[in-house]
Amino acid sequence: MKRITGKAKDETLIELQNATDSQIGDENNGNGVSLSERSTLPGSTETDKLHLNKDTVFFRDGVRRIDFVLSYVDDKDGEKKQERRREFEANLEKAGLELETEHKSDSKDQKTYFLKIHAPWDVLATYADVLKIKVPFKASDIPHSQDAPLEWLSHPFRLPEHIMRPEPDYFTYPFDKGKTNFFLINDKDTFFPPSTRNRIVFYILARCPYHKEGQKDRDKTGIKRLLSNGTYTTAFPLHDCRYWKKARNAEGESERYNLYKHWARFLCFYKEQPLNLIRKYYGEKIGIYFAWLGFYTEMLFFAAVMGLICFTYGVLSYDDNISSKEICDADIGGSIVMCPLCDKKCPFWKLNSTCLSSWQSHLFDNEGTVFFAIFMGIWVTLFLEFWKRRQARLEYEWDLVDFEEEQQQLQIRPEFEIRCTNRRLNKITQEMEPYLPITSKCARFCLSGATVIFWVSLIVACIIGVIAYRLAVYAAFASIIKDPMRKIQVVGRFITPQLATSVTASCINFVIIMILNFFYERVAVWITDMEIPKTHLEYENRLTMKMFLFQFVNYYSSCFYVAFFKGKFVGYPGAYSYMFGKGSKLRNEECDPGGCLIELTTQLVIVMAGKQLWGNIQEALLPLMRNWWSGRKGRHHPENHYSRWEQDHVLQNFSQLGLFYEYLEMVVQFGFITLFVASFPLAPLLALFNNILEIRVDAWKFTTQFRRPVASKARNIGAWQEILNAVAILSVVTNAFIMAFTSDMIPRMVYLYAYSKGAGMRGYVNNSLSIYNISQIPDNNMPEEQDRWFDNLTATCRYRDYRYPPGHQTEYTHTMQFWHILAAKMAFIIIMEHVVFVVKFFVAWMIPDVPSDVKARIKRERYLIQEYLHNYEVERLKLQLSASFITEPESNMSSMTDKHEVLSECP
Repeated sequence: MKRITGKAKDETLIELQNATDSQIGDENNGNGVSLSERSTLPGSTETDKLHLNKDTVFFRDGVRRIDFVLSYVDDKDGEKKQERRREFEANLEKAGLELETEHKSDSKDQKTYFLKIHAPWDVLATYADVLKIKVPFKASDIPHSQDAPLEWLSHPFRLPEHIMRPEPDYFTYPFDKGKTNFFLINDKDTFFPPSTRNRIVFYILARCPYHKEGQKDRDKTGIKRLLSNGTYTTAFPLHDCRYWKKARNAEGESERYNLYKHWARFLCFYKEQPLNLIRKYYGEKIGIYFAWLGFYTEMLFFAAVMGLICFTYGVLSYDDNISSKEICDADIGGSIVMCPLCDKKCPFWKLNSTCLSSWQSHLFDNEGTVFFAIFMGIWVTLFLEFWKRRQARLEYEWDLVDFEEEQQQLQIRPEFEIRCTNRRLNKITQEMEPYLPITSKCARFCLSGATVIFWVSLIVACIIGVIAYRLAVYAAFASIIKDPMRKIQVVGRFITPQLATSVTASCINFVIIMILNFFYERVAVWITDMEIPKTHLEYENRLTMKMFLFQFVNYYSSCFYVAFFKGKFVGYPGAYSYMFGKGSKLRNEECDPGGCLIELTTQLVIVMAGKQLWGNIQEALLPLMRNWWSGRKGRHHPENHYSRWEQDHVLQNFSQLGLFYEYLEMVVQFGFITLFVASFPLAPLLALFNNILEIRVDAWKFTTQFRRPVASKARNIGAWQEILNAVAILSVVTNAFIMAFTSDMIPRMVYLYAYSKGAGMRGYVNNSLSIYNISQIPDNNMPEEQDRWFDNLTATCRYRDYRYPPGHQTEYTHTMQFWHILAAKMAFIIIMEHVVFVVKFFVAWMIPDVPSDVKARIKRERYLIQEYLHNYEVERLKLQLSASFITEPESNMSSMTDKHEVLSECP
């Protein structure tokens, strides 16, 4: 800000009385007093009005709007950077932009300069024409949808109409500078909203050169290059006001305040999102993310309700679980002696010691789980199909129907231009452009691929290490948590060795996941940078592929192990299977007599809930701690000491990959609630609670923690749509295999309908356990100490499998029931997959991607555009003809007279 002399103080105060809030006083003409020293002046309370003008989005004249701000500091390399800035700013002015600089002495840190940029009407009109930005030409005559019955029930969830619809509905057409009369231009200063203005200015900044006149050096072009080499420190558009207070001047929109009040506060968690206002303020790309996140959360409500019903059924059918009753019965489960679960350290044990875990397993492994798995397969399809319809509606409402990727999305990255020193002729533009030689490109891809394979292998190695931990520690837990018959600690009655091993291994696995994720995020960015992608879109796609592949293996591999490998390759007493051969003494894990499903549930809960909790801590608590640690006091900065550009300067920068990490977090969660949902029906409920919080945390970050991002367009969620489709298809397969091989549902059904002989589920536990002669157990599989209670009680022990008993001519080989169950499992997988896929494809065929009313609106708008353009051209032609007729009547008459005279002279 400029300074005020003591002599000019009275005149300045008089001017301030008639000026707007955003105007500033006289210039400094001599030895004056700084604004920061105003408290030493007599009558300083009157001059406070002057200082309030710092919190403004206008130039000093109070008329021209600040569309963009650049900041820089003087440093040791100041001369070169100063030369670049001088050339760059001169070229900006040649492009028509207007600039105003704030000296570092007027900034709070006394070292940062701020360059304010304004785009006048001519510049905005020119580039709106270039970018084909759609603007209104007629108010929409299509009425909004009629209120549905019971519409009043949704009133508590509604926001005020001016928040939900900040602008009237218009028919739009790409702007044409030569047809300004065709459009509804009431005020040129407000015709283009701030989001469009900053997009246009950024388009100019990204293409403006900073080389001297007469030189042609394509390397020296664009604000991104200047930011990367430190010439400027930041570049950002301004927020329109403080988030907790409306703008003081009447011209201010206060959209940030409205977003914070009606959207970012957690107390608004039950309210709908103001998507139109989000789009208007932040642009379509961010708007489409919150639209998708909100729709995903809405659809989770139905999955959560169904999962809760399934879980409730498991609770209510608790007393009807005959299998658990038999396990807990002292005469049945108490009389069954089980073979040791590990070598040396594990004793023989009685089946009723797993009473509690069998009851817990029933909560998730019951008849309702099959129905819920099928329901989720259909739910995924409905979610994706209805999202396509919602997306199509947004495309129309947000003028994205004919949208193509903008040029700035496809422009060459500054890093590509800097690091690619080779040049070749572009056959289209006939200009020399940088390129990466094929040999260098192949070498970089090979190194990148090897790095990805190495990190994926590292994950697999860590998972194998966790499995080895489970095998080694299980024996230790088994020796500590002994059988309830032996007067043990209270904890042993509630925690089995399987549960203790599963919980600790899951926690260790989660810690490993977070550590690997922390390092790989940086490695993925590094190897993507090393590949030197040419465009920003190519960069995002490559990083998306690498990150999702890694996250998929990192987060889901442990769940895949528990679901499809644990307990499947155990062997039987006397012929057990070992992880690294018999020499390793690490015997493969067995499932609990209640099944492996409860362990998969434990693994899923710990990893999923832990990730969501850690993610929310990172997003919400860490920014608050960072703000507190850095000494920022937010609201305690007086407006008259802290300008609007300084307030935004200290906020975090929203990087180009900011939304990438938001999408990645949600897609990983989507995988948890679809791929393994059959093992934990409450997973959608946990995701629902997390997403309700996630929406408000993200909204809070955007409105309070981040600088205003440059508005950008996107008509869909991009590559994530295909990833969601792939996960949805894979989820049908995984859930079918979980129900068949991890759950005990199929063995129970085979017993009930083929082997129970009308006795229902009675005897199922005894039927599912095979017999082995203890005398035939090798010494290396026997416990070190045999318990006295076991002596002379039985000569056999039981184990979980379907094999012939000792003494049979084919002893210890699989029985016919084993093959019946295997056939039933394969049949179930085929039937479930086909049923779900048929329903999925039928639903996808039945639900059109674009709603019929949207198609009608698009056709109506195209018809009106043609009609109005035709009428406009006709009227303009009439005006031109009438104007030419009025200005040239006499000359036309004289020429006709001369012509007649000449013709009359002819014979």
